[in-house]
Amino acid sequence: MPFKADTARRHHIPRQKRKVTNQATHDASLRQRGSLTIWFSDAAIAAWRVEPRTTRGGQPWYSPLAILTALTLRAVFRLALRQTEGLIGSIIHLLGSRWRSRSRHAQPPS
Repeated sequence: MPFKADTARRHHIPRQKRKVTNQATHDASLRQRGSLTIWFSDAAIAAWRVEPRTTRGGQPWYSPLAILTALTLRAVFRLALRQTEGLIGSIIHLLGSRWRSRSRHAQPPS
């Protein structure tokens, strides 16, 4: 059977429409795509900590802003919940902060 038998069902990569004229800038932009930069404003840092509950019941572990931030990063990077928790923990570690990022039952690294 010839190799062109299923050409209608194959995925074809289109040809490049424009030629790269500035290779150095193009290389720098490709490297920039792999960069992960996250900014936390002073208001976000202040709102990260959860306010203690004054009514009956257990104390909350995460503020609504922390939950929203984690779920946004989860959606952007298509992560599972435990992977998202690890990503948030590593970002907090890189910031050098002592914010809470892991569950109550997680064991500290040894």
